[in-house]
Amino acid sequence: MLVARPGPLEDSPAFERTAGGAEANVAVVLAQLGVAAAWISRVGDDGFGRYLVRQLRERGVDTTAVHTDPARPTGIYVKERGGGSTAATDLAAGASRMLYYRAGSAASALAPEDLIAADEVLRHCELIHYSGITTALSPTATALTDALVALPRRGRLVSFDLNYRAALWLRREESAADILARQVRGSDVVFLGADEAETVFGSGDPARLREMFPQPRHLVVKNAGHSVTGFLGAQQREVPALRLEVTEAIGAGDAFAGGYLGALLLSRPHEQLLRFGHLCAAAALTGTGDIAELPPLPRLESRAAAPASEWARIRYPAIAEDVAS
Repeated sequence: MLVARPGPLEDSPAFERTAGGAEANVAVVLAQLGVAAAWISRVGDDGFGRYLVRQLRERGVDTTAVHTDPARPTGIYVKERGGGSTAATDLAAGASRMLYYRAGSAASALAPEDLIAADEVLRHCELIHYSGITTALSPTATALTDALVALPRRGRLVSFDLNYRAALWLRREESAADILARQVRGSDVVFLGADEAETVFGSGDPARLREMFPQPRHLVVKNAGHSVTGFLGAQQREVPALRLEVTEAIGAGDAFAGGYLGALLLSRPHEQLLRFGHLCAAAALTGTGDIAELPPLPRLESRAAAPASEWARIRYPAIAEDVAS
């Protein structure tokens, strides 16, 4: 990922190179929570691909199932950051957006055969997580995610984050709504942003979305009003987000998913799954990188288990020093 300086993109004199990507971000959060995580993908035989793999490996993510494609380049994101100037092409101060350069990338060639190549990793995992970004990359990538959902469960879970990005579907002939609904119904754990669900499925209301998608045992809806509604079977919980000052929103959804899934794999109760998600999302919202840098696990565990009255008083990043205000 290349991060521009604040202001109009055309005026940025330099770009900071960093690593990111939906599933990669989740894998790094899991690794920070002490959960062994591996990343399956394709990168180009180029410096960007080697950099990405190295960054993930150094953060504790297993990259043995990453395929190096000799013919296609590593996909690139460019992050545009607002400077709040009066320029017509500038974003508001603190705002950001992603530009995707993924057509013809190594990852766009993902196909069901990649699951065969990653059999050793998949055979031993408890959970497989993927997102709507991956399934949007190409028809072969959609075939891979369909094959992934159809794999024998053998006690493991499949997790899906809607992550709808309209730009990635422009060249696709198939209906994004049909494909994404199929992925939701076939998964065990599903994350939906209320705004993106409204765009794709026609509703951002948690109760309505649960009616539409009763299949996933875990259905998590991130509401616009700074709360999250979580369904676990017939149970429903709504947990407010932490008080904080947002530095940048990109990457927060991935961090939430990583926190929720980490807590799930650590056998935490339902309310704490949602709180772990909020805590990890807060780390992303108050940081500048695409990947959340988390406080130590004992501090997260302590806050996730706090009484409701204490949870309502927690302000981030005070938690990073284990202080609630």
